Amino acid sequence: MRTRTLLTSLLAATAATGGLLLSAGPTAAASTIEVGTAAQLKAALGNAKPGDTIHLADGTYTGNFKAGAPAAATARITLTGSPKAVLTAGGGYGLHLNGASYWTVSGLTVTGGQKGIVIDAAKGVVVDGVTVHGLDMEGVHFRDSSTDGVIRNSRIYDTGRDGRGMGEGVYVGTANTLSDKSDRVQILGNTIGPGVGGENVDIKEGTTGARIIGNTFDGSGLTGANYDDSWVDVKGNDVLVQDNTGKNTTNDGYQTHTQQSGWGCGTVFKGNKSTLTGATGSTRLAIDVTNYGTGCGTTVYSSNTVTDGKALTNITVPP
Repeated sequence: MRTRTLLTSLLAATAATGGLLLSAGPTAAASTIEVGTAAQLKAALGNAKPGDTIHLADGTYTGNFKAGAPAAATARITLTGSPKAVLTAGGGYGLHLNGASYWTVSGLTVTGGQKGIVIDAAKGVVVDGVTVHGLDMEGVHFRDSSTDGVIRNSRIYDTGRDGRGMGEGVYVGTANTLSDKSDRVQILGNTIGPGVGGENVDIKEGTTGARIIGNTFDGSGLTGANYDDSWVDVKGNDVLVQDNTGKNTTNDGYQTHTQQSGWGCGTVFKGNKSTLTGATGSTRLAIDVTNYGTGCGTTVYSSNTVTDGKALTNITVPP
């Protein structure tokens, strides 16, 4: 009777799969990897499997750390620690997620080196609640067509120490190319600045669908060395800039540009609060649409506000 029941079940399963008898096979169980040294961290980054969590003890981890194995949307790999778990690089990148799709990085601190956290050719990376500071160049960079990434609830300050105006807080895409399609990156609820030596956020041409929402910007580190004279510079398409607060700028709050034909278009500004007190630039607008009149639409809603400066914007605001 038992054999007959088992045979009946197998036949039913075969019919349900179109005549193929499928086997799930062995599944590796997700694990939590406890890490306390730089060597252990490098090993854990290299060996992590989908579903794993790498937990950093408080302490200093000196070196350049790289992850390259992709996880899955349903089984993310998480690298986590408190702000007292500090990745310190003497040069290069503090943390490089190269092809590491569906990783989450949370809580820890990255400092020193050229760039803080760099995401290359990776989908669905989430950077949550981190602290990034003390860098020669950018804080967090999504590039090489890294799509659907998120940076949220994080603090970025003291970047661009080399003084070249290339120390953006969050940088999306690559300048002077349309091949980097780092699309749909979300920048949510972060505190960026002071001491950021480029724009707090720079959205490059070739990228589409960025969302910049609920952040607090401080442009007191703007140098003007590389045309950085606003908190946010939008050169990508279909970007939403909403409910952000900014202070301390040399000129404008937000700018849109067309660096490549057909780009820098479709930006929407809603509910942003700009304080331009102390700005000395030529335009001094909360929202400066520098590509105005090129057939490249931008929408600025009346829910945006400005304190000091010359005006809210240089385009018509719908009622």
